[in-house]
Amino acid sequence: MVSIFKNQMDYIKLLFALLLFLVGCAGISPKPLSIDQRLAAIPRKDAPLEHKLIIRWNEQAVPYLEAGSDADLAFGLGLVHAHLRGGQLALLKRISQGRISEMAGPFTTKVDHALRILDLGRAAPQIEAALPDETRRWLERFVEGMNYYQANTPNTPPEFSLLGISFEPWTVRDVITLSRLVGADVTWFAYFSLLSERRKGQTDEASWRRLIATTQAGAPNFRAAENDSQLLHDLLRASGRSGSNSLALAPGRSQSGGALLANDPHLGVQLPNFWILAGVKSPSYHAVGMMIPGVPIFGIGRNPGVSWGGTNMRAAASDIINISDLDPAGFSKRSELIRRRLWPDAKREVRFSSWGPIISDAELLRGGDGETLALRWEGHDPSDEISAFLGAARAKNASEFIAAFKSYAVSSQNILFADSSGVIGQIMAARVPLRSTSGRASFIRTLDEAKQDWSTHLATPQLPMQLNPQKGFLASANNRPAQTNLFPSSLFSDDERVKRLEELVLSRPLWRVEDLVQIQTDVVSRKAPALRDDLLSFMPDEATKRHPTFVTQLKSWDGSYAASSRGALLFELLLSEVAHKVYADKKGRVSNAASQWSYLTAYLKTDLSALEPHLCKEILQDALDKAAKRADRFKNWGEMHRLPTQHLLARLPILGGRFTLADHPASGSRETVMKTYHGLERGLHQTSYGSQARHLSDLSDPDLNYFTLFGGQDGYLGSQNFADQVPLWENQQYVRLPLREDVVKAEFKRVLVLPN
Repeated sequence: MVSIFKNQMDYIKLLFALLLFLVGCAGISPKPLSIDQRLAAIPRKDAPLEHKLIIRWNEQAVPYLEAGSDADLAFGLGLVHAHLRGGQLALLKRISQGRISEMAGPFTTKVDHALRILDLGRAAPQIEAALPDETRRWLERFVEGMNYYQANTPNTPPEFSLLGISFEPWTVRDVITLSRLVGADVTWFAYFSLLSERRKGQTDEASWRRLIATTQAGAPNFRAAENDSQLLHDLLRASGRSGSNSLALAPGRSQSGGALLANDPHLGVQLPNFWILAGVKSPSYHAVGMMIPGVPIFGIGRNPGVSWGGTNMRAAASDIINISDLDPAGFSKRSELIRRRLWPDAKREVRFSSWGPIISDAELLRGGDGETLALRWEGHDPSDEISAFLGAARAKNASEFIAAFKSYAVSSQNILFADSSGVIGQIMAARVPLRSTSGRASFIRTLDEAKQDWSTHLATPQLPMQLNPQKGFLASANNRPAQTNLFPSSLFSDDERVKRLEELVLSRPLWRVEDLVQIQTDVVSRKAPALRDDLLSFMPDEATKRHPTFVTQLKSWDGSYAASSRGALLFELLLSEVAHKVYADKKGRVSNAASQWSYLTAYLKTDLSALEPHLCKEILQDALDKAAKRADRFKNWGEMHRLPTQHLLARLPILGGRFTLADHPASGSRETVMKTYHGLERGLHQTSYGSQARHLSDLSDPDLNYFTLFGGQDGYLGSQNFADQVPLWENQQYVRLPLREDVVKAEFKRVLVLPN
């Protein structure tokens, strides 16, 4: 066995995977199903409705619900969410509650313990108790719709047999907890990665200060150091709205005379997609857009009066606080039972202080030896994001839209909007502590610092906003908001995407909504050619003469990360080699800080200049030799940079390959407008984070709304609509979601009426 398996755990994992195969064969190769076969699985008999509910479907399995009451609409949405995403919902529910081991066995015990400590649903009971009656009724009926579907459908999602799970009833509290998973703070990705380095004695506070000095740390790009930590990162990143681009163009920049809005969220790229497309009409609601599975709101959408989208604000809504000086006797604690599939259950302790959960109790979240660390997060306090987005969906104009977000807290969003009168605007939907300073010597705060920073909070009504800027457009890409002197975060994204968005908008005087796809699919980097020139300026002549073709092709590169680009391939290989030689530790690992794009563009030239000339020469020469050798393996960027079409179960050992449908050459890079994230790459790799949905709206016409998902609407394995939008995605095409009744009837031709 020693010659085959690295350790006993590898052997156990293989046996466990084979056992999963035996008990879950039905989930491995589900039979193909047409859209009509799938719709036949929707129960209709004895549906508890006040009026008739009509659900129209287009060819992409997008539903348009027409209800006689708001309560019936909520019920119908619950039914639709359960039908289209039953398997995904079961996974998300268990992730949000730290119950992954019920599906995966003992290997995710550490992840579940960390999630139990993070306690995403801690505020759910308070939130539920304080809900306005209208929102409470909406959520109750949504849950009734999900439970009605689960109790009456003849089919269960194919992956249930593989995961060893079954339908279980939903509650309002479950939905609120799931919404907190979606609202997880993106700064956690940076903090948790740095904790991993800290417990290994690799934390470099000088690197942290450098990172903060750029104020552009690109938080979602941080990686974890261990496999279990990486899984925790991936689960939170795939569900949290951590990236995105958003544009709002005033009527003066539109050929139609109406304001234009464009959004493309950046999240984990996997199937099923994070979003569900839908249209609705009831006495209070008339809207189309993108909904979060299991959360009955339009995160990105359009109604007759307003269209909206946004990007993560990267607000400092969390702090890790060193509370080692506090008396542990004052902490509350409870024992958590972690049920583990095909394995004995495990008990773990969870402690909570006045400053938040004690995250250092989790093996994956410990810091240095003996440190007691707490996580202070706005999301552990009650707030009401669901009412906010319901109010936004009902808003008739910009003023009503802005007013809807007074109860909002997490996750922090820069929300861009446009209304039918031509108003465009940007608000900060967030609740953040009023911090006294941006100076942070460490990512871990002292108690004195925390007491000062968390004494006062600011929410959306007190935060700056923009309306109708003179330049005629607004752009957001997770960058530092230009109109505020507050200190809302330390971890903004690099400003490259927002500068590129501005550059593209100004490249022509007027835009049509259909032409905005050119912006959403742009893959040109503004900073890469400058960094290329910096690297070549250090290159010794003898190295250039040894690899003339490589250098010539690299010099002629225009910064485009098109899949067909040879120059992008050469640049990334050379950059990776140089960065590893300058920043890698003795084990060949580059720190999280030094691997960030903003760090490399800000400091790599300076750090090369600081080296002894002969050492700098050796580094560049050796880097070019190795990069040129690696480049012989690939023709272009897309051959090395891949985008898989795969189910989230593709991570399973042994069986994962069965859940990968295709593997595409990918255009884009870490900070191009069409983002397909990657690190410092030296060979074949896959992108798993970036642009994965698109939206365009022209406010001059209620029917000019276009959406595309990477993947498809139907999360049911084997469905014809599981990945049918991938060709649309690749060919820059969209699905129209109109608002006018006659157009809806013409384009959504399949009709279901409940009850039958």
